[in-house]
Parts: sequence; C-alpha cells; structure tokens
Amino acid sequence: MPQKLPFLKVDKTRIVNESGKPVSLRGVALGGWLMMEGYMLCGRNIPEREFKMAFEKALGKDALEDFTRSFRDAFIREEDIKTIKSWGANLIRIPFNYRVVEFEDRAFSLNEEGLSYLDSVVRWCEKHSLYCILDMHAAPGAQNPDWHSDCSGNPDFFVNDFNKERYLRLWHFLADRYKDSSAVAGYDVLNEPVVKFTEEEQVKDIYEKVTKEIRDVDTKHIIFLEGNFWGERLNFLGKPNDQNTAYSIHAYPPADFTFNWEVDSTYPGKMYGIMWNKNKLEFLARRYQAFLNKVKVPLYVGEFGVNRRGGNSGELRWVKDIVGIFNKYDFHWTYWTYKTVANSVFPDGIYRYTKNPQWVNRKGPVSGWESFSSLWPKEKGRMIFSWRTENFARNDKLYAFLKKYF
Repeated sequence: MPQKLPFLKVDKTRIVNESGKPVSLRGVALGGWLMMEGYMLCGRNIPEREFKMAFEKALGKDALEDFTRSFRDAFIREEDIKTIKSWGANLIRIPFNYRVVEFEDRAFSLNEEGLSYLDSVVRWCEKHSLYCILDMHAAPGAQNPDWHSDCSGNPDFFVNDFNKERYLRLWHFLADRYKDSSAVAGYDVLNEPVVKFTEEEQVKDIYEKVTKEIRDVDTKHIIFLEGNFWGERLNFLGKPNDQNTAYSIHAYPPADFTFNWEVDSTYPGKMYGIMWNKNKLEFLARRYQAFLNKVKVPLYVGEFGVNRRGGNSGELRWVKDIVGIFNKYDFHWTYWTYKTVANSVFPDGIYRYTKNPQWVNRKGPVSGWESFSSLWPKEKGRMIFSWRTENFARNDKLYAFLKKYF
C-alpha cells in the first residue's frame, strides 16, 4: 500500500512538501472527460450543454443520463491513472464543468452522481501516489466566450452576481470536501478567464473572494490563479495576499502552428511576421520569470500541447524546446492532453483514436459527437468500448520524449 502523499505548499517561488523539500510537478491533463469538448470527439466545438440538450431532445432524459454515465465510466478509468503513474509523472490536472458538482437550477442542489467521479479520481490518485489539481474548466455563466467554458459566445459570469455567488459557494463546498486529501495539490479555481484589459480588476476581485471562501474551510491546499486572456496575462494580479498561492498560465505560442490553424506551418518558422524558435519561446518565459521573482510566486503551466500531423512540421521540436524552457525556469506543468480522437486541429492527446467508425465519421457531413444520438440506440455497446484507452494509439515519439521529463 503506497504511503500517504505529503501536503504541498508554496514557499516563495517554489512548491515544497511538508518537510520543505522542493517538488517539481509534472504530468498530464484529463481533458474532455468531465468537461466534454467537441474537437476531442472529432466534432464541432459546440458547448457541452448544447450537445446534451440535443441528445436529450432526440432520445429523452433517461438516455442522456445513460450516455453521460457510460461515457464517464469508459473514457477515464483507474487503469488510466495507473498508466500515468507508470510513466513517472507525479501530477494529473482534472478539468470539470461546474455542472458535475451542481445541478442547473436556482437552488444549490448537488449532483451526487457527478461528484462521485471527482471523488473517484481523487481516491485513485491517493491510491497510486499521484497529486491532482482540481480545475473548474466551466464556471456558472461561463468565464470566457469559448466552448471549453461551456459557452456559445456570450459569457456572463463576471457580470452576473447570482453566478458569482454560485461559484463561490461551489468552491467553499469543494474545499471543505477535499481539505483532508493530501493527494490534492490544490485548486485551479477558474480556467482561462477573459475580460477586457481595462476590466481586469474583476478577475482580481473574484480571486480574492474565492480565496477567502476556500480559506474559511481549507488552509492547507495551494490555490492556483490563472491569468486573464486565456491564461496569458499575469501582471495585473500583483502579489497575492494569500501566501499559499501559485499563478498559472497556458502556453500554445504560436497558436496558428500548435493548433494547426495555418496548415503546413512549421516550427521553427515565421508566423505573424515573427520568427518562432526556442529563443522566442524563452524570451516569453523570461518575462514571466521576472514578474514571478518580483512577487515571489511559483508558476504552473496548466496547459501546453500541439496538434500532430507528422512529416517535418516540427511539433516534437516545439515540445522539446518548450519543456526544456519550463524545466530551466522551474515551471510546473501538465501536458494537454491525455487522450483525444485524432483530429486535424487543436492539441492532440498522447493517446489518439485513429479509427473511423460511424460515430467518428471524419468524411462527414455529420462527424463526431453530433452523430451520437442517432447511433446510440443500436451502437451503444461498440461506442462505449471504443472510448476505452486500450483502443487508442499512443503517440510513441511524444510519449518517449515526455516520459524522460516526468
């Protein structure tokens, strides 16, 4: 039986264990599991709630509940946690939609079945001696205009007091629930907030409030605060009032290359009129490092990743360069992401589903998850089995490189 992991805490620009020994957190994110994303299932990036509304309209509430349970049970299992541990990683980031915790109504009513999945993955991490970070990927009302906050383009989290109150109560509840679990490294309280640069005080204000809610019940765990503008801008945060706080960014520069938006782009290469190479990436890292040294806060890179397309595009060179920079500056990191259905845009998983059954159907016109409701009655069993990691192909070159640094 593995020994209980020591609690982690912030010591100026370092993360240390209870004995004061520095810990470098390195691992992978479980994207697409408790916060579904269209591209990860070879479909359009519509919000999760829109996909589920359409599914329920087609087949009914019972079928939707059956689908949701079946998908969650198959997509990530205890075997996956054991696999990540075997790589030598010590951290898992767990993105979740707030609806996993709470039902969508005017009352604070808990989603006990959804919570059981968070409980399970925390328990698996405890069992297999892995730290985890709980990441609220979609907040009530949505904190940015994109599908990955479960938004269709009009976020109202920052302007809606009811949604902010719900958010604060949720984190108070979660912190109280997991306060005694040392496998929880901390709480990534808001994924990729986006407000105008002139309104960044709104982000700082909600961070101060959520920190107070968490500290009312949990004084042990690290609070991770992401920068504005999809996790890029940190300086407005200044020095945190809470000493057990770390800052977090996401790193996909340049997105036209890493997301394969500009087809046939290469790395190193010129984009936006700028030469992108290791020197350029390190220039960006040094700017973050200068700020962190000033405010005495460690940095966690919650997401970075690249779309795989093979050939001589240079995606592995990009990963090698950026991980080398993270390690040079002692940035903690989790790769985005563990597994996806292979697609032509956005970051791929270390594991990729490359087959093309009806519920993938890359040739279209309806591809990926938008085909699920029409196929579920007859293909349910095959669909569920296909979501298990054993049916995904590992990107061995990417895996071999990351494994050296876990």
